[in-house]
This record gives sequence, structure tokens and C-alpha cells, in this order.
Amino acid sequence: MASFSFGAGNAGKLARIPLYAAGRLFTQFVPRTRDTWVFGSAAGLADGGWALWHEAVERHGVDATWLTATAAQAREARERGIPSVPRSSIRGLWRTARARVIVVTHGLGDANRYAVSGAFVVQLWHGIPLKRIGLDSPETLRSGFLPRSRAVRAFLRLMYRRTAAAIAVLPAASPLVRARLESAFGLYDGQVVVTGEPRVDVLSTGTPASRREAGRAIIAAATGVPASASSDTRWVLYAPTWRDGDEDPSIPDAAQWRRIQQVLAQHDAVLLVRPHHLGAGRYAPPADVDRVRLMGSDVLADVTPALPGLDVLITDYSSLAYDAGLVPLPVLFLAPDLDAYAARRGFYGTYADVAGGDHATDWDAVCSQLDAVLGDPAAREARVDRSRRLSERVHAYRDGGNTARVYRAIRAGLATRSKGPA
Repeated sequence: MASFSFGAGNAGKLARIPLYAAGRLFTQFVPRTRDTWVFGSAAGLADGGWALWHEAVERHGVDATWLTATAAQAREARERGIPSVPRSSIRGLWRTARARVIVVTHGLGDANRYAVSGAFVVQLWHGIPLKRIGLDSPETLRSGFLPRSRAVRAFLRLMYRRTAAAIAVLPAASPLVRARLESAFGLYDGQVVVTGEPRVDVLSTGTPASRREAGRAIIAAATGVPASASSDTRWVLYAPTWRDGDEDPSIPDAAQWRRIQQVLAQHDAVLLVRPHHLGAGRYAPPADVDRVRLMGSDVLADVTPALPGLDVLITDYSSLAYDAGLVPLPVLFLAPDLDAYAARRGFYGTYADVAGGDHATDWDAVCSQLDAVLGDPAAREARVDRSRRLSERVHAYRDGGNTARVYRAIRAGLATRSKGPA
């Protein structure tokens, strides 16, 4: 599995400074269109960008292009019948330079990073921060080039602030989350708006029964197990987060895999393993462990719509714990490296605020908790109630209207910008 780290990424940014400067000069001479948009996402045709595409393009007729990063994304765009160009091509540079609105979900590199200057940037982000991000985390400013240099870190901080200053609209799930995003991105002038996140609207539209049916159909398609053959199967998702290029310390050994298999078999359950797409380490259970399936981002780009089809979520520091509250799902927490992770990355609040005081530190403990949740309705309901209460703290809206609110915020921002100073 490929890995990525802030150190390598920041070293690359420093090496590309001349290209950024050239791109800034280029956009000074290329006029932006009146109302053309471009979309890009590190997740592909998924996540909040895809939700906003439907709202802007299909409901309101916006002229837009999707910027693809891979041949697979380009093929998917063609199959869906949407206009697209390769993000890093000359056409991608031109479309980005001409677009009035640029929509991203991870960073400006979701679009053509050299042609962003002067555009109305919508940063949808891709989850409620549990671990510290952006300017709030020392990891963000770590560089593989002169890693001990304070001058390099100071320069990276300046670059980050200048980049974040380009953001015109950044949706937040609630006032609590808005404060985190304002701090992380260095934004304090109303760019961060409490609208709810477009990417989770799918967890609030329709009925619980219809959402569960759709979620299980997604899982069936991703795993190759027909829904009819797995109608009684209980699906458990394990989704560890990214550790900045380090190997996941939670990869089970052979004995732990067999313990997991034992619990799954006892409750007619299957474990879906979703390693972080930027992570390192290989999940390879022994041949006799047949109740485990890999369901990485290469198989399912966006896991959010599948959440209602699950029966349990297991994670460590992933923002999926916040999303699970909208279902709501019982969540188990596995954090064998909590102290080291907290010291290196840090959290907003404390880990116990989200995970409670009973997080597991190894798979044996997780298996005991999973056995209880799958076998004892009272244990399950206690976990569901915890998720429900967490959701009430971080999600101001649960009405399926987040995307529409974001679209209105964009339109309001464009109108204000077009009027200029009073």
C-alpha cells in the first residue's frame, strides 16, 4: 500500500515554489468567466464535491467541469456522462484558470494548484476534525527538507496561511466545528459557515429503512456478495485513520485474526477492513480466516452512503465516528498508540470526549466488546446512545439540506464579491 507523509508533501511544495509563482502570474492575465465552476476531490467522484455537483449542476444548471486525477476517474466521469478534463493537463490548467468557482474537498491540489489565484474557492473539507489539523497541528508544518529548521517551518506556516486565505466558503457542521476549522485554517472573517456538511446529507434523506437498504446494496456491490445471499449477515467496518506515513500499529497478527474470525462466526458477521488510502501496512488475514473482506477506497471511493448498511463501526481517530452518530451506529474504539498519537498529532478536546473511557488497546479487547455489542441488545443500545449524543454535539443539522445551504452560501458570497467594496 502506498504511503504519504506531511514531510514528503511539504518538501514537494517547497520545490514547486517557482511553479506557484508562474501560475500566479499566469492567472493575472487570464480572465475568469462569469459563472463557470470546476470540481475536484482527492476521493474522486465522491464525497462532498459529488453532493454539491448534483445541487449546482443538476438542480441549478451551473456550467461545470470535473477535474480528474487518474484514468479510472476519467473513465468513471465518462460513464456518468459528466464533462471532465485531467487535472494536471494543459486543459486542466486552463479550465481552473478560467473558472469563477473552484470546489475542493481536501486541498487546492484537488484542482490544478497553479491556477487557483483569484478564484472563489469553496473548501468542503472531508470530515469533522477529531485529530488536530492545519495550523493547529505541528505535523502539518513538518518537512523532509531541513526538518529541524525553524525558518523552513515558519515559511511553511506562511505558505499555509496564504493558501488558506484563498478560501471563500468553508462549511462547518456546527458552531463547535466552526471554531476548530477557523483555528486550523486561520480564517476569522466569516468564511466558515454553519451549514452542515454536504457529504453527510445521504445519512439524513429518506427513511431509516431505505437508507439501510441502500447501504447494504452498496456493501454487496463492493464486496461481491449478493444482497440476497447476505440478508442476515451483520457487517462490521474497521476504518483506521492515517498516521502520516507510519505503519498502522493495529494490524492483527495471526492469533488475533483467528480470534476476530471466532467472534464473527459466532454472530454471523463479516469484518470489512478499510485502510486509509494514504496509509502504510498490509492487512492480510491467514487463509483460514474467511470472514474478512478488504473494502478500501480503490473498491469503494466514498464509504459514507454505506454506513446505514453497517451494524458496527470500529475505528481509532477517524472522523467516521462523528458520521456514525447520524445513522446512529454503535462505535468501538481501538487505539493502541493513544499517548504517542496525542503527543505527535493532538486532539480537539480529549479523546475520551469522543471515545468514552473504555477504548480498547488491542484486538482481544475489541473482540470482547464486539461480542457484547453483537450479542447483547442492551450493550448495543448503550453504544448507539453514545453515538446519538455525540452527533447532537457536533451536527447542527440532520435534515438532508446541508448541500442546499452550502449552495446558497456560495451564491451569497459571489453576489457580495461582485458588488465589491461599498
